[in-house]
Amino acid sequence: MKSIKNILPLGVALHCLLVLTALPSLGQAQGPVYTITLDQSTIKFSIKASVHVAGAFDQWDATLTFPSTDPTTGVLTIKVQAASVNTGSRIKNDKLKSSEFFNVEQDPLITFLSKKIVQTGPDTFDIQGDFTIRGVTKTETLRLSVSGKGTGSGTISGTMVFNRKDFGMNKGIPFVRIGDQVEVTVNLKVRKASGPPLVFKQ
Repeated sequence: MKSIKNILPLGVALHCLLVLTALPSLGQAQGPVYTITLDQSTIKFSIKASVHVAGAFDQWDATLTFPSTDPTTGVLTIKVQAASVNTGSRIKNDKLKSSEFFNVEQDPLITFLSKKIVQTGPDTFDIQGDFTIRGVTKTETLRLSVSGKGTGSGTISGTMVFNRKDFGMNKGIPFVRIGDQVEVTVNLKVRKASGPPLVFKQ
């Protein structure tokens, strides 16, 4: 039988090992924490048509997280309440909310979840992600530019273009000729809340 003197040190050592592995490494790089100021940010859209078809979404949320100081490790998540579409026209709004377009009753959310970020220039990035509308998900690319680097606050702005028919929006609007390509414009006001600054490639 093993003596208590031999068992106790082993138990203490195992306990210490478990505690140490549960704690983050002191040498591990921690990423900055950013917040998005929603009341100073916008998500808009437009589509070529015989009459002006453009608008914005009044209710949405977005998060931007970084596990390290490398901006290409970031994750951008956008969730839009489809029923908050606002074109300035009740007729257009109702048409876009219908089952022929956004289908808001069955699919209330329009979402974008980034999967890969590639820096294409000193201030530009391509963000590939899962874009979901009407319950259909496809990979789309959001092309962004950033301003205010190194200041602790700035703006992320850019566009994404998708084909509405790829997502089942095959119908038109009576007496209006509309194109297939929809351009989404994102303008996000961001502020660093804590952590080290991002390190951008020059």
